[in-house]
Amino acid sequence: MGGVFHNSIPKYAIRPQHIKYKPLSYDNTCKYLAEKYPADFARWLLASDTSDIQVLKTELNLEPIRADSVTFLQIANQILHLEFQTTPKSKTPLDFRMLDYYTRLKREYWCDIEQVLIFLQPTSSEIVFNTQYVDKKTRHEYRVIRLWEEDPTPLLANPALLPLATLARTDSPADLLTQVAVNVDMIEEIDERQNISACVQVLAGLRFDKSLITQLFREEIMQESVIYQDILQKGLQQGEERGKKQEALQLIMRQLTRRFAAIEPEIEQQIRTLSITQLEDLAEALLDFSSQSDLVNYLGNISLPQPNQED
Repeated sequence: MGGVFHNSIPKYAIRPQHIKYKPLSYDNTCKYLAEKYPADFARWLLASDTSDIQVLKTELNLEPIRADSVTFLQIANQILHLEFQTTPKSKTPLDFRMLDYYTRLKREYWCDIEQVLIFLQPTSSEIVFNTQYVDKKTRHEYRVIRLWEEDPTPLLANPALLPLATLARTDSPADLLTQVAVNVDMIEEIDERQNISACVQVLAGLRFDKSLITQLFREEIMQESVIYQDILQKGLQQGEERGKKQEALQLIMRQLTRRFAAIEPEIEQQIRTLSITQLEDLAEALLDFSSQSDLVNYLGNISLPQPNQED
């Protein structure tokens, strides 16, 4: 989904990720905005004014990682790494994740890297105040933005950033949302107005009651937007994939139980991490297994999927 760098590095580039569907898809709505309006995010975070943007490939080298709410902008010889988080909860600690991304990016592009971790929803967790990873002699720093502390003025002035403005600092949240709605209505291009409105309504759901959102925004505009349809479609696709995987898991576990009686819990957990393709291959391979040790050896010789780092 985009070009690969060789000897030369384009002046400006963005790396998008596909939208992962989850309820209201908050952080990935931000990713969509950064992907759609990269120059606006560069101006906001780096005070860099450019329209020279190019899409980069969607995976880093080494073992591919799933980066569902991440965007990379490349500006001259600098990469701006944006990561959006609804909450600080993460299987892989966020500070280590930032280090992991940094080393992977550095290995592949070998340029300066500015990392910005943007938290969307207020929390008292110490994690959102941490700006570095420290481990003995290793120290890695990154920038953190807590949207609820941000001045809404620059966000209100830019249509691409209006959805983020709903989460910014204010003494009167209802007045802020009203101002966002007024600014959305001032967007002249219909498709852009629909898409920005949809993103505003999604992110506003983190802070406001639905009744207030529906008073200020027409629901049919959201449903007509590209971003809403994209989230909905991907949600349906992923729902189908989850259903297929569950069916494959149930079939394989029945086959293994009939063949070897009880399966060790840790082995079952390994099997549950397999992709649909790997489950299909296992279903065929297990016909030749004569003992549970054959299953253990088989699992030891395949590459298990990388955990989703955003969870």
